[in-house]
Amino acid sequence: MEQAAELRELANCRDVPADLATRARIVLWSGEGRRRKDIAELLGVSLPTVDRWKTRYAQRGLAGLEGDRPGGARDQVPARVRARVIALTRMTPPARTGLSHWSTRELAKHLKRTENITVSWHYIARIWREEQLKPHRNGTFKISKDPAFAEKVADVVGLYLAPPGGAVVLSVDEKTQVQALDRTQPVLPVAFAATEKRTHDYVRNGTTNLFAALNVTTGEVFGECKANRNGANFLAFLKKAVKPHAGKEIHIILDNLSTHTTPEVKEWLAKNPHVHFHFTPVGSSWLNQIEIWFGIITRQSIRRGTFASVNVLVKQIRDYINSWNENPKPFTWTATPDEILAKVRLVQTTVKKLVKNNSK
Repeated sequence: MEQAAELRELANCRDVPADLATRARIVLWSGEGRRRKDIAELLGVSLPTVDRWKTRYAQRGLAGLEGDRPGGARDQVPARVRARVIALTRMTPPARTGLSHWSTRELAKHLKRTENITVSWHYIARIWREEQLKPHRNGTFKISKDPAFAEKVADVVGLYLAPPGGAVVLSVDEKTQVQALDRTQPVLPVAFAATEKRTHDYVRNGTTNLFAALNVTTGEVFGECKANRNGANFLAFLKKAVKPHAGKEIHIILDNLSTHTTPEVKEWLAKNPHVHFHFTPVGSSWLNQIEIWFGIITRQSIRRGTFASVNVLVKQIRDYINSWNENPKPFTWTATPDEILAKVRLVQTTVKKLVKNNSK
């Protein structure tokens, strides 16, 4: 899809030379399934020309469509310019630009305006692909202030990397306030040469709370939707989650929500000494593998779903869990406690430097 978008932009951009736009159309139309004879006739080129640019694109991508200038080798962009593009891409844009991140066009304009370096946005895009630079992407972070952070990391990660023999490790949490959103008009389904389309406005039809337990060893998920998230519902879910593993030692990884430590839950734990709770550090629910699965179900089922009622939403969640369990695959945890702690220390050092610089 990304390659098709780039080709479409080349074909339709007014700043692109006509011959380059023609080559882009050749590749684009070929990818859409048009016959080479029809492409040649529509563009007024020969059949060998169609074959040539299809082959060049297959071998070299967009760079292959640039062709060779007559009379000698094509002028090469100096290595220092390439290095400058890479260096700027890896830095936040200067504050005076008002930009939060670079785009290929904005970087090309900035180079021309401030350093009198003239390169096309196509050239910058090619460098980004070659160097795997993606300045449009961002992430989140949170530094835990839990005084027992290191100990809890070692405890939880130890269960992932070396679970006790014969024991069951369950990763448990709740995905709260899952909204049953419906669109104001019917969704237009995927059709030939057209993506799915939906209205931007929506109607809220209520919410549900998804309680889920991931078996770290097998990848199987047990889940239930409940109207409320409270200690009673959590305990009822917990009893069902551990029931299939009767007679085994059960280690449960969960976060520090108050519903996980109610007097009723503690009383139940005291009566079931084969069940052991392992808490992630405060503010570090990312250590809980069920959060990975919550992200997957959100992307694949919930976010783009349309639900006329909470019952419809709950049914889709249930269907997704059943489908997942037909061929479950456990997540492979590779980071050791030492590696995690080293990265956290690095982030802490960076944050301290930023705070110190901002206070000046």
